[in-house]
Amino acid sequence: MAVAFKPRNLLIFGATGAIGSFITRSIVSARSEFERIAVFTSPPAAGSSKAAKLDELKAKGVDVIYGSIENEKEVSEAYKGIDTVVSALGRTAILHQIPLIKLAAASGSVKWFFPSEYGTDIKYNESSAHEKPHQGKLKVRAYLEEDPEVRCSGLAYTYVVTGPYADMYYAFSGPEEAGGFDVKAKRAVLVERNNRVSLTTMKDTGDFVLAALRHPETALNKALRVNSFTTTPGEILAEFEGQTGGAPWTDVKETSLTRIRELEKESDHVVVILRRIWAEGGTLYEKRDNDLIGNPQTDTLQESVAEYIRENS
Repeated sequence: MAVAFKPRNLLIFGATGAIGSFITRSIVSARSEFERIAVFTSPPAAGSSKAAKLDELKAKGVDVIYGSIENEKEVSEAYKGIDTVVSALGRTAILHQIPLIKLAAASGSVKWFFPSEYGTDIKYNESSAHEKPHQGKLKVRAYLEEDPEVRCSGLAYTYVVTGPYADMYYAFSGPEEAGGFDVKAKRAVLVERNNRVSLTTMKDTGDFVLAALRHPETALNKALRVNSFTTTPGEILAEFEGQTGGAPWTDVKETSLTRIRELEKESDHVVVILRRIWAEGGTLYEKRDNDLIGNPQTDTLQESVAEYIRENS
């Protein structure tokens, strides 16, 4: 595809989900830059929070298309006139993107596809191909890059690789030894206190997608490795302590990388696997790609911790 291409008509899958809400918010904030923004979603229950979100989007000039991602006819109809598709489907629906990509390639109008890549880099190094949490996304990438019909169609792709979301990194979401921060109890478990980790806030993830849409000349057919900031669990703890009164938290434990590896063998929990990858340095790069898409302003550690405290106090 010629780099002169500019996305004008967008369709978003997963627009009301955890990360999709942030991606959609960022794109809709630039509504005037696009001729049409549409979201494809299943019908919401009356009075639900999802229904409220969709009503808000409609009020901002977003077209809402109801259907099932498993219905080829409904998806094909939704693709009419669309040139760019942004997927924000969750982990359990990752493989549903393959038929969506197939239909996009056959649509005649869709030129650019953003699969749901946000998160840990699935091609960080040679061992990445064997990591359990990466398997679905690896299959999606292989289909986009290697399927003869997709390649013949000229469908371009962009992977927005963010590393762990700061908002979720702070939370206890698996076995306690896997780490987290409890604001109310002033309790923390640090995985390798001094090992550096790059994080991206969910808000910034949305802004990075918008920035990529604004820079097709550098984003087409690339994996963009972006982040908000790089820090350590120890620095995160110090920031939480500073913003919750200044006194040291007294209930602080530490988990070594050796112990995380043992815990992975015991439980095979996806959160434990990801925490091990992150503690091993699987989010760090010599150079990040923020500059390729205009260096959008990002949250700082201080801002992300402050937001997390507001949401969880």
